Amino acid sequence: MSHSPQDLHKKILGKRGEALAEKYLKKQGFSLIKRNYETPFGEADLIVKKGEEVVFVEVKTRSGDGYGSPAEGVTKAKQARYKKIAAYYISGLEEEVAVRFDVVEVFDGGRVEHIEDAF
Repeated sequence: MSHSPQDLHKKILGKRGEALAEKYLKKQGFSLIKRNYETPFGEADLIVKKGEEVVFVEVKTRSGDGYGSPAEGVTKAKQARYKKIAAYYISGLEEEVAVRFDVVEVFDGGRVEHIEDAF
């Protein structure tokens, strides 16, 4: 695995974005279930709950707009991975739950945009 200064910058930017997204979601009435939930299929940035709905959240942080909007970085492949992650998580529960997939975009300067039911 590469450990270039650019990789380190991206990791720090991503962790900062996840912290801002979590803070934002908590202010919106969501409660945190898991942060950086790892499975054999990959990692979910945040799993939160509001009411009876469990929400799997992909956080995308960008320091500029050279690569499009943060949400544009959530590819079909990433969406498919999130669906497998959700199925894996749900398989360990004793009850049925409603599930949703959201994207939280974090922009340079700390602005947060929440896209509900993004995929």
